[in-house]
Amino acid sequence: MVITFMSVLSSLLACSVVQQAPKEGVTLTVYSSADPSGFDPQRYVSQQRMEGGPDFAWQVPGFGVVKNVRRVQLKQGRGTLSMTDVAAFIDSTSVSIVDLTDPATVVLDQRFEFDLVSPDKLLEKYIDRPITVMDDLAEYSGTLLSASGGRLVLNTTDGIEIIPSAEARVTLGDLPQGLMTRPTLSWTLDAPKGGEHLVRTAYQTGGLTWRSDYNLVIDPSFTKADLGAWVTLLNLSGQSFDDASLKLVAGSVQRVQPVHPMRMLGRMAMADAGGAAGDGFEEKSFAEYHLYTLPRPVDLAQNGVQQITLFPTVTAVPVERVLVFDGTAAWSGWSTSEPYSDAGDPGVQSPKVAVLVRLKNDKASGLGIPLPAGKIRASMIDGADGSLEFIGEDVIGHTPRDERVTIRIGESFDVVGSRTRTDFTIDHARRTMTESVRIELRNRKLDEAATVTVRERLYRWAQWSMTKESQPSTKTSAQTVEWSVPIPAGETREVTYTVTYQW
Repeated sequence: MVITFMSVLSSLLACSVVQQAPKEGVTLTVYSSADPSGFDPQRYVSQQRMEGGPDFAWQVPGFGVVKNVRRVQLKQGRGTLSMTDVAAFIDSTSVSIVDLTDPATVVLDQRFEFDLVSPDKLLEKYIDRPITVMDDLAEYSGTLLSASGGRLVLNTTDGIEIIPSAEARVTLGDLPQGLMTRPTLSWTLDAPKGGEHLVRTAYQTGGLTWRSDYNLVIDPSFTKADLGAWVTLLNLSGQSFDDASLKLVAGSVQRVQPVHPMRMLGRMAMADAGGAAGDGFEEKSFAEYHLYTLPRPVDLAQNGVQQITLFPTVTAVPVERVLVFDGTAAWSGWSTSEPYSDAGDPGVQSPKVAVLVRLKNDKASGLGIPLPAGKIRASMIDGADGSLEFIGEDVIGHTPRDERVTIRIGESFDVVGSRTRTDFTIDHARRTMTESVRIELRNRKLDEAATVTVRERLYRWAQWSMTKESQPSTKTSAQTVEWSVPIPAGETREVTYTVTYQW
């Protein structure tokens, strides 16, 4: 079953009508398609500061659905209702309005007007109209004939004057019709009854997204950790949302992408937005996604980045440190059409020993909530001075409850390894290959034992058998085996094996 964005939007609107009485105010639901590994909100803020192109907000990986329930005055019969407190990057095809007081009210048409005031547009509207221009030398009054190429052309009583516009001060009359200072939504309504009505408007806008950021503070024993989570919100929609109910949707919501996204014009003033910790989001399943609702109103300033607590810090979460030596990690995969019989060993290297941290996202660990995809940063307290030191970071995908979270925080300094192929033979007549490998692991720590998981990908062909090995292995997939190797402090251990491929 394919679940589209419109079905999610319909469900959101239906929930507010069917399940509870309409509540006045703004509800903002933000969807994200940001890649946690590469998404940097500050890059978009910097682009806005440098007055990026008119469609820069459409590059933001996400969008928002704005729902507003408010009281308005309608006259009986046909009339116009306008609202200026709307985002600048509205998808005009997504706008809707419902009269909650009188469902018999008919919407005849709706418009999104975004021809905003700017110096160029003002001058364009004043063509063939009188203006006054002053520069360092004189003052000119006349009819504006042209305003392009950095020059103003005036027809004055003394003749045609061409004046550079960069240093000129221009005086105009009234604001021309058709220009406005803010984006405006307008509807033509036919209301059977006049007076105060409660209406609900909804629309989709670009320039909004969010991501999750996790902080994992690991105990020096590597047996427990404290986990906190933040939501980082980016708002470049051109509109602030004050005292708004905030919801976040985690999951891959299908959307139809236009070939040419709508471009809205207009400049927006830059405002810094700070974040503050508070109560975390309340999570629930919604359609095939997860919906996170902040149980308190929030002020989300335009053109800024804000952080809100996703959930309160969970203490003493059980964790496990795992050391992994993966000597064949660089191999890209084996062919399904023929065996790989090259005598060389391409793509196989002897990497460092990776340091992984694992935890279980379950109630027993103090968690048990769906974790949105995000970047997780690991730190550890230095017992010598009590300072918190950064020890690595990784990215996690959307993680349901009761699933395991594994992050790679770096590479071991004192536990090292090497991989050597000791023998390789091929018998074309019998259609077999035999390969022998030796893996050496060295624990250079003086006072701490280590256990290393050795992982090998048997990449030459699908049919294989382990004919000899120094200790029993565990088959973890069709082409992967692992050994768990304890290594006392200061000592060395080896894993050797011989595998035979048949085709």
